[in-house]
Amino acid sequence: MQNIAQTDSEIDLFDRRILEELRDDGRLSVTDLSARIGLSKTPCQMRLKRLIERGYIEGFRAVLNPEKLGFDHVAFTEVTLSDTREEALEAFNAAVKKIPEVEECHMIAGRFDYLLKVRTSNIRRYREVLGEKISSLPHVASTSTSVAMQAVKETWV
Repeated sequence: MQNIAQTDSEIDLFDRRILEELRDDGRLSVTDLSARIGLSKTPCQMRLKRLIERGYIEGFRAVLNPEKLGFDHVAFTEVTLSDTREEALEAFNAAVKKIPEVEECHMIAGRFDYLLKVRTSNIRRYREVLGEKISSLPHVASTSTSVAMQAVKETWV
């Protein structure tokens, strides 16, 4: 497990331990969390509330198994734009967020502009998403695809 960085002076060791414990198990009760980090329940609960209010914790969710749900095809799509002025980037960013099959989208400094992680049920469905959705995004000049053969590590820890 990677420790939470100590670069932010706004949070202390107890706060970092809360974040690390919840990263590993977001379903921990406040009682169990307080026992794990060595604080009583009320101070732990107050710290948790503050971490949520200040944006260190953005939410809680279930981590689904995409393979069991039939979404085991992963492709990485390199996208090159025809225009990289701020207005064009904003238009692309807003539009790509609306495509549910795009699991991740990163602006890249390199030979292309964006890298998308696209998850679908199979290669046929990926081809439809690429042709009908991704290629139609604002200012897309070209795309290139690499298909993942195996996920060796996918979680941030």
